[in-house]
Amino acid sequence: MTPATLVDGLTLEEQVSLLSGADFWSTPAIGRLGIGSLRVTDGPNGARGAGSWIGAISAAAFPVGISLGATWDRSLLSEIGAALAEEVKDKGAHVLLGPTVNLQRGALNGRNFECYAEDPVLTAALAVAYIGGLQGQRVGATVKHFVANESEFQRTTMSSEVDERTLRELYLVPFEAAVKEAHAWAVMSSYNRLNGTFTSEHGWLLTDVLRRQWGFDGVVMSDWFGSHSTAETMRAGLDLEMPGPTRDRGAALVRAVEAGTVPRDAVRQAALNMLRLMQRTGALQDARPHEEKAVEREATRALIRRAGARGTVLLTNDGTLPLAGVGKIAVIGPNAKAARCMGGGSSQLKAHRQVSPWEGLAAAVGEGALLFAPGCDNHRYAPELAGPLRAEWFANDDFSGTPVHVETLAVAHAMMIDAPAGGRVDPKRFSLRITGRYVPEADGRHRIGVYAAGRARVLVDGCEVVEAWESWTRGSTFFEEGCDERIGEVEMAVGRSCEIVILFQPVETTLMAFSAYHVGIGLPMADAEIAEAVRVAAEAQVAVLCVGRNGEWDSEGADLPSMTLPGRQNELIEAVAAVAERTVVVLQTGGPVEMPWVGKVSAVVQAWYPGQEAGHAVADVLLGHVEPGGRLPQSFPHRLDDTQTQGGGGLSYPGVEGRVRYAEGLLVGYRHHEANAIAPLFPFGHGLGYAAIDIEAMVVEGDTFSASATVALRVTLANRGQRKGSQVVQVYVSPDAAPVERPPSELKAFTRIDLSPGETGDVVLRLDPRDFAWYCTRRSGWIVSPGEYALRAGLSADDRRFVATVARQGELVLPV
Repeated sequence: MTPATLVDGLTLEEQVSLLSGADFWSTPAIGRLGIGSLRVTDGPNGARGAGSWIGAISAAAFPVGISLGATWDRSLLSEIGAALAEEVKDKGAHVLLGPTVNLQRGALNGRNFECYAEDPVLTAALAVAYIGGLQGQRVGATVKHFVANESEFQRTTMSSEVDERTLRELYLVPFEAAVKEAHAWAVMSSYNRLNGTFTSEHGWLLTDVLRRQWGFDGVVMSDWFGSHSTAETMRAGLDLEMPGPTRDRGAALVRAVEAGTVPRDAVRQAALNMLRLMQRTGALQDARPHEEKAVEREATRALIRRAGARGTVLLTNDGTLPLAGVGKIAVIGPNAKAARCMGGGSSQLKAHRQVSPWEGLAAAVGEGALLFAPGCDNHRYAPELAGPLRAEWFANDDFSGTPVHVETLAVAHAMMIDAPAGGRVDPKRFSLRITGRYVPEADGRHRIGVYAAGRARVLVDGCEVVEAWESWTRGSTFFEEGCDERIGEVEMAVGRSCEIVILFQPVETTLMAFSAYHVGIGLPMADAEIAEAVRVAAEAQVAVLCVGRNGEWDSEGADLPSMTLPGRQNELIEAVAAVAERTVVVLQTGGPVEMPWVGKVSAVVQAWYPGQEAGHAVADVLLGHVEPGGRLPQSFPHRLDDTQTQGGGGLSYPGVEGRVRYAEGLLVGYRHHEANAIAPLFPFGHGLGYAAIDIEAMVVEGDTFSASATVALRVTLANRGQRKGSQVVQVYVSPDAAPVERPPSELKAFTRIDLSPGETGDVVLRLDPRDFAWYCTRRSGWIVSPGEYALRAGLSADDRRFVATVARQGELVLPV
């Protein structure tokens, strides 16, 4: 039976039931007609399943979005999409909530790590490949977040003020390609408002553009708790409210239909869209009990490791890399023995394994060749308190009586997104007491930190050290439902066991219905640790400094406070570089950082968050086992003030009185740097290799531009080095005399080529009319204006060595 036939066999109530979740991750089944339940799982860098962020069943952790963006590799993204499909099936799900295709508009967006690039063409091409790999295995992709969600500050209420031309030429481009080229099966609306209207209620966006102009026939779902109404979302074209149980639909939607405020046909069409998605993914007749498995595949591990190296960007190198026969290697820094595999927020998961740079290097060269010193820390919050911890749940708000549920916890960190205590307590009214012991490893004044979506206090040996109870106010943690971290201090003696008691009680939430807490404890590092790092570095032939951020900083729900490396890491780099024979800095961040020390070190490697095999991928690149294949997908400015979102009294970023204005228009990233003659620290597209591959010639093939506005460029490259390697050819288009303001140049095509030593090869890059067009809001179409266009083939946005010019006499109008 086809979805069109099936939908008309449903009652109004049954059609309505398909339009909201039954629980956090699935829609209700309709047993009368054998219709199964559609299950989704968070992505996009792994399939977490239906469990919590912290204690879920394990899954493969793939490189994050910016790491994949740095690969500039369509075929690799297709492989990753196909591998992710198997992971989704392991978790008994049918749809992955990914990819994230928002653009990296600024340097401080906490979710930049999850996005591919600052450029729409690069983002679109990689998204199309990822979606193709995923959906080719009958697992649905959910392209998110539609649209203009480029920062996390007050994201659930903020209105992104963006003009239509900017939307069409930048922020809508990846979504358009996902629909028109990849035929994505689902799109997720964003939390924010677009020009004053919530995107989940935006009829122009969801119906006029997405469905009528682009031909989308899939499902539009809300971000979790991102629906705010019944009639407005239905009339706008939002098919699915998530999560369940419903707040806006169900009986309320039935009443709206009966009252005539929602057309009956709108419900039928949304239900038909749901049934079509269920048919595509096999959910329609999937009657199997929901089962989740942790399946490790050696092929997937190898793919993640290869992808991590492919996305690693060699920013500078004086010849120190690759390391070969160097003797002792000092591995230093807060990220040396910590595996920084992923960012924070809804994309994080419990990885099958997490390999640190220390472990990767030790596996390759042996621990005997390595020395270690942490140097300093880079925590945003106090380090998570580890268990075992005894958790006692009470079905009241005063810890009285006998606990209704008792369990053992591994860590003092949880998000209670489903039924707390296995459904034995009311999620809005309970109390929780957690008890454990902590044994300090050193004498000193320890810091205890707590932040919570709920009220919390922490006692040490019966004395309250820190509270977020009477002082609790909503802040920036836990997706802006939690308070900012509160810190207390207590003197502790090495080896002396202390009793830790944590008391917790829920509070009323504003949008997202969950409770959460995080309690940490630690002794801050000081001058002695930096001095020890200097001593270790002086004993080695090369110092590898593993620095950067982690998922506490690069995270959904909160933006970054600055572009400076956290803590004393800049100081550590300067101190080590002053004594080491050679210094290699390995950066793990979700975006650019300021590098005041860049001229004092031998090499800088940007490793991002490359997934569970992080340490192996880093070691592969440092030791020269593989090429550093990455090219920057985001411009790295010298300083934060060089970026396009700074200034303007905060209206351009982070926003004022609930509005953030995209005042820079089209001048984002490399467009901004070029238009304003602000040299970046490292340009968009930049990346070095160990092979010596360069462009040697570029020619325009034929003369088709004057007639059809199409162009083919043949670019010749040669490998004059001694190693096999790869190079990314980038083509930028610059209009000479446009009738409207346009960016000085824009990326319009790219490709990779692999060459052996001494080998020469050609690549042909084709440009179609849309690559030369600008969007005219008055005429509601794309315009290729007459005039000359410079075509530049290079190895970055700043490479201007190879340029050709094409011209056309007449105007060409393209449809939307």
